[in-house]
Amino acid sequence: MLEAIWAPDKMAIEPEREPLSTEVRRLESEVGPHAHHPLVHLRVFEQLKQRNVFRVAILYLVVCWLILDPVHVVFHMLEVPAWANRLVVMLMAVGFPAVVIFAWVYEITPEGLRPTVEVPHGQSIRKLTGRRLDRAIIAVLAAALAYFVADKFWISKNAPRSSQPVTSAAPVTAEPTGSAPPAVPPFAPPPHSIAVLPFINLSGDPAQEYFSDGLTEELLNSLARIDVLQVAARTSAFSFKGADNDISTIGRKLNVGAVLEGSVRRSAHTVRVTAQLINTVTGFHLWSQTYDRNLGDVLQLQTEISNAVAEALKVTLLGDLAAKIEIGGTRNPAAFDAYLRGLRAARLVADPKELPIEAFTQAIRLDPNYALAFAARSLAISSYLGGYGQVTDPRGLTAKADGDARRAVSLAPALGEGHLALAALLATTLEFARAGEEYERALALAPGNATVLYWYSQYSAYMGRSEQAIAAAHRGVTLDPLNLLSHRALGDAQWFAHHYEDAAAAYQEAIAVEPGPTEAYARRGLAYYALGKFQLARASCEARPDHWESWLCLALTYDKLGQHQEAEAQLPRMQRFGGDVFFYQYAEIYAQWGMREQALHFLEAALQRGDLGFRRLRTDPLLDPVRAEPRFQAIERTLKFPPQ
Repeated sequence: MLEAIWAPDKMAIEPEREPLSTEVRRLESEVGPHAHHPLVHLRVFEQLKQRNVFRVAILYLVVCWLILDPVHVVFHMLEVPAWANRLVVMLMAVGFPAVVIFAWVYEITPEGLRPTVEVPHGQSIRKLTGRRLDRAIIAVLAAALAYFVADKFWISKNAPRSSQPVTSAAPVTAEPTGSAPPAVPPFAPPPHSIAVLPFINLSGDPAQEYFSDGLTEELLNSLARIDVLQVAARTSAFSFKGADNDISTIGRKLNVGAVLEGSVRRSAHTVRVTAQLINTVTGFHLWSQTYDRNLGDVLQLQTEISNAVAEALKVTLLGDLAAKIEIGGTRNPAAFDAYLRGLRAARLVADPKELPIEAFTQAIRLDPNYALAFAARSLAISSYLGGYGQVTDPRGLTAKADGDARRAVSLAPALGEGHLALAALLATTLEFARAGEEYERALALAPGNATVLYWYSQYSAYMGRSEQAIAAAHRGVTLDPLNLLSHRALGDAQWFAHHYEDAAAAYQEAIAVEPGPTEAYARRGLAYYALGKFQLARASCEARPDHWESWLCLALTYDKLGQHQEAEAQLPRMQRFGGDVFFYQYAEIYAQWGMREQALHFLEAALQRGDLGFRRLRTDPLLDPVRAEPRFQAIERTLKFPPQ
C-alpha cells in the first residue's frame, strides 16, 4: 500500500536529477557489478593503454636497470656497506606500483597534472604524452645500450694483443726476422679458474701490510681446498701487487676466468673486508660484498667468502666446506696475527743461515692446538736443514721439526700441510719410503696446493718416478706460471728423467720469469753440458759466478773445454764456502772427471754425515759414470729407496 502511494511521487522526482556525465557513466560501467565480464576486462586494458600506464611502467623499469649497475660500482669504490645496495633495489621495487598508480590516476594537461576523471575527453593530450614517452623510452634504451657497449668492449679494446707465454730472456736461437706474427687465439680460460689478488691495506698503517697480505693468502688457500676450483698460486697472484694492470691482462697472464680482489681495514678488535669478483673475459662484476667481523671470526669469514665465490662461479660444493676451510686454524686473534707475521718473515728471509720461526713459536704458545702453525714451523726448519750452510745443531732442529710435524698431523689428520711437513722432514732424514707415503697423502688432501705440488714433484724426480714428477710439475706451472720455482721444478723433473732438451727449455722459462740472479742459470748450464753444448754451458754458468751451483757447473764445463786449471780452481772455492757440506758435490765432480776412486771416497764420506745430496742419488745423471761400481750399489742398498 505504502509502495503504491509513494511510487508515483518517486517517479515524479527522478527526472529532476542532474544527468551523469559521460565519463562518470563509463567509469561506473567499468567498476560495476558486472566488471568481471570479458568486455569490461578489455575496456580496462584499453584504459591502461590510453592513460599511458604501460609506457610509464616500461620507462621506469628501463631507468632502474640503467641506474643499478653504475650505482653498484660507485658504492663498491666508496666502500659503502652492502645493505645500501639492497636498499636501492628495495626502494625501486616499492616505487614501481606507486608510479603505475600515479600514471592511472593523473594525466598531464597544458595546465599541469590533473586527475584523469576531471579532464574532458576533448581536452585530453594523452596521445601527445604517449609520443613523448615513446621518445623518452627510446632515448633511455639508447643510453643503456651505449653503457653496455662501453662496459663490455672498452676492456677488450685495452687488453694485451698476445696471450702467449713469457718469452725467454736469452734464447738459444733467434727467430728469423720478417716472420709474420702468430695469430692470437681467443682468450678461453679454464672453467672455474680464479686468482686472488693481494687485498689492499686500508688500515692507515703500512706496518699492517703483513695482515692484509696474510689474510689474502689464507683466503687463497681456503679457495684452493675446493676441489673443483683452479686457484692461481700466491707467488703468481702477488706478482701484480702495486702494478697497474687491468683485469683482462691479469686474467690472460694467469689464465684464469675470474679475479677476486678487495681491501682490508683492521682496527683493534674488528676487521672490515670488502671483496669483489670480476669476470676476466667480460670485465663484468659477478659478486661483491662487505663484511664487518670481530678478529676472532676470521675463520668463519674465510668460509663465508669462499661460499659466496663458489656460488657466484656456479660451483657445486661437495661435503662440508667449512670443515675443509677451517681445519687446522685458530679462533685466537693474537695467534692468527703471529702466524701471519711468521709467514711474512719466512718469505722475506735473505740470509740462508737465518731461521725465521719466532713468530710461529709465539702463535703456538698462544694456541697450543694451532695445527697450521706447527706445520709451518716444521716446514721452515726442514727447508733450513735442506739448504747448504753450516748447521750448528742439526739433530736438535731435526727433532723439533719432527715433533711439530707429528703434532700437526695428530691435531688435524686431514690437513694437507701437516702431512707435507712430515714428508719433508722424513726426506731430510733420508727415510724415503715413509716420506713417500706422506707426500702421497699430502697430495691427495691438497691437490690444488702449489707448494705441495712442488715438493711432491721434487721427491718423485729423485725417486725415479718421472711421470709423476713431470705431471706434478706441469700442474704447478699451471697454478703458478709467474713463479721461478714452478718452472725450475719442471726443469729438475726433466733433468732427473734425463730429458736434457726439455730441462734446458724449462730452466730457460724460469730465467724469463725472473731474469735476476738465480740458480736456474747454473742448472740450464748443466743441461747444456749434458747435451754436449759446452760453450753454451759455460756462458750460462758464468752468468751467475757467485753461486756454488755455478762453481760445480764450471768445474765440469771447463774440464770438457780443456781448461783444466780453471776447472780445478772451482773445488777450493766450494771448500772455502761449505767445507764437508759439499762432499756429495765433490763426488759428482770427480765422477764426471773420470776419477772414480775419489768419487766413491767422497760418497762414502758423505754417507757418514747423512748428506742431503743422497736424496738425488738414485737418478742423479752426474753420478752415472760410477753407478755400476759395487761400492756405489752398496751405498744405494743402504739408503733403502722405495720401489719405482
